[in-house]
Order: sequence, then structure tokens, then C-alpha cells
Amino acid sequence: MGVDVAKAYTFAWRHAPKIPDLVLRAVFTAVADLTWLRRTDGVRRMEANYARVRPELDARAVRRLARAGMRSYMRYFREAFTLQGATPEQVAARVRVEGKDNLSAVTAGRGVALAVAHLGNWDLAGAYGSAHIAPVLTVAERLEPEALFQEFVAFRRSIGIEALPLGDGDVFRNLVRGAMSGPRLVPLVADRDLTARGVEVDLCGHRARVAAGPAALALAAKVPLVPAAVIYERLTGERRRAAGTPWGIVIHFMPPVPVPPDGDRRAQVAAMTQGWVDVVGAFLRTRTEDWHMLQKVFVEDLDPERYARTRVEAGEV
Repeated sequence: MGVDVAKAYTFAWRHAPKIPDLVLRAVFTAVADLTWLRRTDGVRRMEANYARVRPELDARAVRRLARAGMRSYMRYFREAFTLQGATPEQVAARVRVEGKDNLSAVTAGRGVALAVAHLGNWDLAGAYGSAHIAPVLTVAERLEPEALFQEFVAFRRSIGIEALPLGDGDVFRNLVRGAMSGPRLVPLVADRDLTARGVEVDLCGHRARVAAGPAALALAAKVPLVPAAVIYERLTGERRRAAGTPWGIVIHFMPPVPVPPDGDRRAQVAAMTQGWVDVVGAFLRTRTEDWHMLQKVFVEDLDPERYARTRVEAGEV
């Protein structure tokens, strides 16, 4: 008998907040360790990605790092399933912000395009941002079945994040409108290209294909492009008691990426994309275990024929 994934997620969102945090931490850590021990396809892909960004590590060290990565990944899910049950005070206690002065456009009443990776807990970051900085507008990857996708959209809406479905014809236009409509954060998780319109960049010394969305949005809406990284940190003392959990996050907002004065729009998008990748890539090296990337992202790992077709569709050849 197959598992109804949508119903399983719905059950978790409704009931996980009622379970003591200590019990949930033990369960999700056990799931992470069991998955790591089984070396599933996702774990092997995580190890391969980690090996590329951390070439100084031998195979045993990469294997240990992947265990920490799976624990970080399962921590994200545990927090996602319980976030709706957190009080505003707990959310605030779980988040620390670095570089908020790089969001001066928001203070001036404008929107900001944020380029982010699959680092840390981006849902918690979005919930905090919407409550303490500016309304958050983003996109959500289409998931199957449709009921599961709708559950994710409803979850994000419940924590203050407006998520538009990726792939809808008007999604980019609506993002531009949102970014131009006043103070707003528009974070786009862009370290993996989900379309045929991405940009090939140098990521930690290897060619990779990432999404063009953040740079294209910044140019179209005439708003700053700010790289951002979300990483975990252990909490202690009063902050841990206020947060109700031993883990919190740090949101790093980096200086806006300059807009190249010359070149056509495609060249500008490519240059700005490489700019945010360079900044966020540094966090992939220093906080690799918080990079939840269980899919192929580096060009060397892609199917050559399929990648050739992708480049043709993107007009690169």
C-alpha cells in the first residue's frame, strides 16, 4: 500500500506541534541517521555535492559531513512541521540578523530581490522577515501530487509568506509587480535551475547551472539584488529558553550586487548572477552541512545530451 504523501504532511503539520520538542528532536535525528546509514540516492548526491565544494576533504570526512548535513536537513523539516505552533516571541528569539543595513531600500519604501540558496531554514527566515522587516513574496516549486503543493502553499501563507506557483505564465510579472509595490522582500531560492532559462556560473570552482530569477527580477523591477544566506546556530541561556529549542538561525544580508553599466540584459543578468553566487558560495564552503542540496547542480554531473538541449533552449548555442 502506497503512502499518501499529502496526507502524511498534513498530519505532521497538524500534530507535530503537540509533541514535546525533545521527542521530536530524537525522532528526526534518528530518521536522519538511518537515511545516512542507508546511503540513499539523495545522500550519495549530497556527498558528491559536498565533495565538490570541499575538495580538501577525503572520502571519510565527506561522509561524516553528509551525516551532519542530513541532521541539518531533518532539523529543517522538524522546524517546518512545528513552526505554525510557535509564538511570535519564539520566532523572534530563534532568529538573529547580520547586515540588515544592506536592506536600506526597504527602509526607503522599496522592494528588494533576495538571492538565496537551500541553506538552513528559509521558511523560518521568511516568517521572521514578514513579521519584522517587510512582507515576503516568493515562488514555490510545483510538487506532485497537487494536494501536497497546496499544503505547502497553505503552510507558507500561515506563517506570513505569499508563495506564487513556479511555472504559471504570470508568475514573473507578478513578482515584478510585487517588488515594485512598496517595501517588500522577494527571496528566490536560486542555487538550482528548475527551468531551461538558467545561467551557467562558477560555483566553488566548478561550473554549475543556477536560476536567473533574482538578477532578472532586480533588473526588471529596478530594485537592489541582495545575496542572503541562512545558517544554523546553537542557542544557549535565556535565548534558548525564549526560543523553546536549542537551534536558531542567522540571516546574513550581504551588500547589493552592482548592476553592470554596459552590456545587454542577458549579459547583465549573467554578471549579477555570478556576483551573488560568489558571495553565497562562500557560505557553502564554511557551512557546508547546512546546504540541503540532494539534487544535481554541477554541470559535470548532468546528463550531457539533456544539458546540451537545455543550452539550446536557453539560446546559449
